[in-house]
Amino acid sequence: MQQKPRNLGRPRHDQTTKPTKSVILETATTLFLQNGYKIVSMDDVAKACNVTKATIYYYYSTKADLYTDCMIVMMVRISENISKVLANEQPLKIRLYQLIKIHLSATEDIDLNNFMRDAKINLSKEQQEQMKQSEEKMHEAIQHVLVEAMEKGEIPHHDSKFVTQLFLSLLNVGNYRDASGQAIFSSIEEMAQHIVDFFWKGLGIS
Repeated sequence: MQQKPRNLGRPRHDQTTKPTKSVILETATTLFLQNGYKIVSMDDVAKACNVTKATIYYYYSTKADLYTDCMIVMMVRISENISKVLANEQPLKIRLYQLIKIHLSATEDIDLNNFMRDAKINLSKEQQEQMKQSEEKMHEAIQHVLVEAMEKGEIPHHDSKFVTQLFLSLLNVGNYRDASGQAIFSSIEEMAQHIVDFFWKGLGIS
């Protein structure tokens, strides 16, 4: 029987290696985070993945499609990691401190707000909505734990969405850098401690 020819750009399947789409997503995410949306081209992604540009276009018809998928996969992974960090039996304040420290370490060299803002103007309304939904799932992972803590009496009852957004706003403060690139505090540990202490006092806990 004559073998059916592959579609243009379709990669050869090799079960012994990581799927090509996974390689593309991981590589493209790194490139986007390091260089920003505008600078990275589909050709850059192809070269970094050691595949043809046709292979990239087999999976993603536009750079905006690729970027959207990268960010959604990244946010899903972040949501899963948040849930794991907050799932242990330690007091909530300790778990939040651990989460803050991990977040600040992972985003130390990335201006996430500007990074996302620069890309959004190039995305369709549907793509922006997809990313917003994934972002909300990250927030829900934190909100769920805060609601549990309220129900157990570990923290006072407040509007859970308000408290979640307050916590996330403080996380953003942790990424602040002045004109010379200096953070507010000399170490991530010190920044994380100040954030969690300030958040704790904001909840009305001495």
